Amino acid sequence: MRPEKLLPRFGNNAPVPRRSFWGWGYEGAGPDEGARARLAQSLGERFGRADLSPAPLPRIEEIALPAPRTRPPAALSTIASEEPWERARHAYGRSYRDAVRAQRRDFAHPPDWVAFPSDESQVEDVLDHCERRGVAVIPYGGGSSVVGGVETNVDGEYRGVVTLDLSRLDRVLEIDRGSRAARIQAGVLGPALEDQLRPHGLTLRHFPQSFEFSSLGGWIATRSGGHFATRYTHIDDFVESVRVVTPAGTLETRRLPGSGAGPAPERWFVGSEGTLGVITEAWMRLQDRPTRRANASVRFASFESGVAAVHALSQSGLEPANCRLLDPGEALTSAGGSGREAILVLGFESHDHDLDAGMRRAVELCRDHGGDVPDDAVRTRSDAGVTREGSAGTWRSSFIGAPYLRDALVSIGVLAETFETAVTWDRFAKLHQRVTSEVGDALRRICGAGTLTCRFTHVYPDGPAPYYSLLAPVKRGSELEQWGELKSLAMRVLSDEGATVTHHHAVGRDHRPGYDRERPPLFARALRAAKRELDPGWLLNPGVLFDRA
Repeated sequence: MRPEKLLPRFGNNAPVPRRSFWGWGYEGAGPDEGARARLAQSLGERFGRADLSPAPLPRIEEIALPAPRTRPPAALSTIASEEPWERARHAYGRSYRDAVRAQRRDFAHPPDWVAFPSDESQVEDVLDHCERRGVAVIPYGGGSSVVGGVETNVDGEYRGVVTLDLSRLDRVLEIDRGSRAARIQAGVLGPALEDQLRPHGLTLRHFPQSFEFSSLGGWIATRSGGHFATRYTHIDDFVESVRVVTPAGTLETRRLPGSGAGPAPERWFVGSEGTLGVITEAWMRLQDRPTRRANASVRFASFESGVAAVHALSQSGLEPANCRLLDPGEALTSAGGSGREAILVLGFESHDHDLDAGMRRAVELCRDHGGDVPDDAVRTRSDAGVTREGSAGTWRSSFIGAPYLRDALVSIGVLAETFETAVTWDRFAKLHQRVTSEVGDALRRICGAGTLTCRFTHVYPDGPAPYYSLLAPVKRGSELEQWGELKSLAMRVLSDEGATVTHHHAVGRDHRPGYDRERPPLFARALRAAKRELDPGWLLNPGVLFDRA
């Protein structure tokens, strides 16, 4: 079957809400002042801190930006913006550290201007101009990085910094229905991508927490992890080929279902975090949209018994779409749990067959390890409501709303941070013991009080991906120092125990110390050699992944 070309641009002329220049999502979204006051009172009572109160949120009129060091040339004036809102919006990603600095009104190092190319030739023009002028370039998708991956405060002898925002490259260009694949521009955000695939009965089936405000190119560049817990967990699984613009030229890898012809060239750019080139398009493997679902919430008397059940599930070959284990603390805050038991959010889905047999076997495995499962869980349903009911529905709502809540927590003086990893099953118990003991103790020592919870976001036959959440009151003015001490300790424990410094949040600048320990030194030299060939001026996202020497 010949690929179907989709030429019309997606969408209509309806007004789009303006994105917040400092926080998550759209301007004015998230908890209002009254909700923040109630949150401050509740957490103040929990942590014994009467001083928690909501601070005023930033307004663009309060932000003093430095004058641009470099200006866009006349040839690029139609795609360039020096508008303060855009410069401020592109100065940071959306991490805890970014939110703290934004709420301090600290925008000392914004981009000098922002480029919005609408085709590949304009990407080339921006790179050519910046290479001639010695200006650093920060590729930018949706700006949802939580690890300093799009920050414009870069070291080096640069005459300025330009952010290259790919949001106008937002179309599905071709669909090959027979191969179940599509050629897609890199700047398309998650909802717009799915809207373009939906009429064809297809889906990319990649739903990270940042889905609403992150792009296909960003997912590829950061090796993003999606919502689904087994089988297709990372964007790597879906990349068929990529097209990349570099300062040294443009390259496109061949579309293939598989190959044994040397190292796969597209893998050079999956996870490259904008350091080797600008991803402009990709052919992506797609899935038929699911029409059948089965869902269950399984309760365990202890987190350890839940871990044993998930271990068995991960090696059963059942491959549930959702297999999220929440420890008692996590279950209490995000799934309506009692605080005394762990909850496993378990789900299957398919476009082709009923799921009763798989769910029955999964339930048997859970019950073998002490799991309490409702009898009516073993039932395939065709309505989407199955994912919005009970503990699964409560957890889903919490998952989607968490980034908005994080910004509100920062405003009332509460540290809300996460770190995630992956480790083999034989090392998990010791890793978990050290994290809960050492990081938990440090949290209370540094902040005076706090909670540390854990959940599994993804599971593999050879190990889980635990995700830790920290919540604690902080001292106003010392937020970043307290955060930095906890972050450094967490990365050191992960490194000591043979775990990865990040399973799906990328490296950026925040995880560089841990990544430098994890990455083999010889491989680092190979990466630098590739950088010198593809980006001789060392302009693309300097400071991410590796340095010049």
